[in-house]
Formats: sequence, C-alpha cells, structure tokens
Amino acid sequence: MSIRWSLTIDCADPAALARFWASALGYVEKPPPGGFGSWEEWFAHHDVPEDEWNDGAYLSDPDGTGPSLSFQKVPEPKTAKNRLHLDVQAGGGRETPWETRWPQVAETVERLKAAGGTVICEYGLGGRPDHVMMADPEGHEFCVL
Repeated sequence: MSIRWSLTIDCADPAALARFWASALGYVEKPPPGGFGSWEEWFAHHDVPEDEWNDGAYLSDPDGTGPSLSFQKVPEPKTAKNRLHLDVQAGGGRETPWETRWPQVAETVERLKAAGGTVICEYGLGGRPDHVMMADPEGHEFCVL
C-alpha cells in the first residue's frame, strides 16, 4: 500500500512562489480543512498568531491525483543546488514523440519565463534539444521536458 505524500518548498515569499508553481503545474490553492470556510478561520481556531498567517501557502492538484505542495517561509535564502528537483512534463514526457513534445516544452518554457522563471541551460539528446533546466523566481531548479 502506498502512502500519500506532499512536497514542502522553503522560500522567502510563499504566496508569490505558490502563484508561480500553480501556473507551472496547473494546480490550485488548496482548500482549507473541512469545517473551515477559510485558512484564516482555521489559523484563528488553532491560535496561530496573525503575523504568521502569510508564512505559508498551499496548492493541490485539481484532479486530486498529484501530491499537494506547501510553501514555507524561512529566513535564510537558497545557497546551493537542489538535491531534489521537479520534472515538469509539459510535453508528456520522453515517451511522447519529440515532434509533439518539443513545441509544448518550448511554449511552457516561454510561459514560465514570463511568470518569473529563468532558463539555466538547455540539454540535447541525439543532436536535438531534449529538456530545459530552469529556476523558479527564488532559484529552485527544475526541468521542463
């Protein structure tokens, strides 16, 4: 039996980074836990100090199949390369024919650049482009393939 899991990303601005990743993955803001009309209501119920209410942001897969993402405010900036990264399979992954996949990868890279991401490098395979390594607005690396 598998175990449900989520991914938490440390960052300086949880709300802004959540907006970027919602755009990148097609995710939506995670609804508050059952019985609460808003996250603010949940925070108040659990005595979370009001000055900490913006210290996190939460996304979920609208289809309910992918893991949820949390963004947690931390005081220190990112200083080294990720040891874990996401592969955004915008083109359907490598099992999709290159002629179909690559235009979708290129379009996604342009969209994510417009949203604040940066291209780090483009990798090739067999003499043609294969995937693009990017960084989100706070420098977390990820690949688009």
